[in-house]
Amino acid sequence: MTEAQSDNINPHRLRGRRALVTGANGGIGRSIAIRLAREGAAAVAVNYLSRPEVAAELVGEIEAWGAKGLAAQADIADEAQVDEMFKRIAEEFGGLDILVNNAGMETHHPFLKMPLDAWRKVLDVNLTGAFLCAQRAARLMTEAKTGGAIVNISSVHTVIPWGGYAHYCASKAALDMLTKNIALELASEKVRVNSLAPGAIATPINEDVWGDPEGLRDLLRKIPSERIGQTEEIAACVAFLCSDEASYVTGAILFVDGGMTLYPEFRHGG
Repeated sequence: MTEAQSDNINPHRLRGRRALVTGANGGIGRSIAIRLAREGAAAVAVNYLSRPEVAAELVGEIEAWGAKGLAAQADIADEAQVDEMFKRIAEEFGGLDILVNNAGMETHHPFLKMPLDAWRKVLDVNLTGAFLCAQRAARLMTEAKTGGAIVNISSVHTVIPWGGYAHYCASKAALDMLTKNIALELASEKVRVNSLAPGAIATPINEDVWGDPEGLRDLLRKIPSERIGQTEEIAACVAFLCSDEASYVTGAILFVDGGMTLYPEFRHGG
């Protein structure tokens, strides 16, 4: 985190809020969970599928910032496991004010050779999992009549095709429309729902790209800002969308991509 990003943290902005971040075991999800705690959240649950020791370490860091932490193991594509996770959160936290649907996956398969099980697995996690978690979170929020905020982590690949990743792109594009539909239905319940679409972000899953000078140069040519984004920059935007500062923002899609979606090839004319 840069000094400027640290200075911009408001330890009271999310005071008293109870949050769940899915797929929080690393990368963007980890940064989001820590940011929510640092901005005053009273409790932060971190969902994970594997590596319980990593989740436990993250809970310790959350608690070091003064929030209650909870490690919640669940396959978000499994309805029974999702129900059990939300039951536990309701019991431990007494309710939920913030959901960040961050869990996601991608695999590479050319369209003509993509197995149906690969298609289904990506959509199960990226779309069905987000649906299940958003529905359960919204039920808690509306039953308590407290309102709340849901942020779905989308992608620039809702608008930029990506060869070999048709299932991933389709899942994220569908997630954005799900965001808009949920936002429309829940606005009267004071539940705000938005998507945040990251571009190229420095996460461990992308280390092969950052470590290849030629690959990195090729990627940077696609980004007008000429740099890779940091996970803390995504977390900062999520914190804003979850806060009262964004109280009039719902059904929006916020691209955090250094300008990648601006067709950089045309910066000097067609």
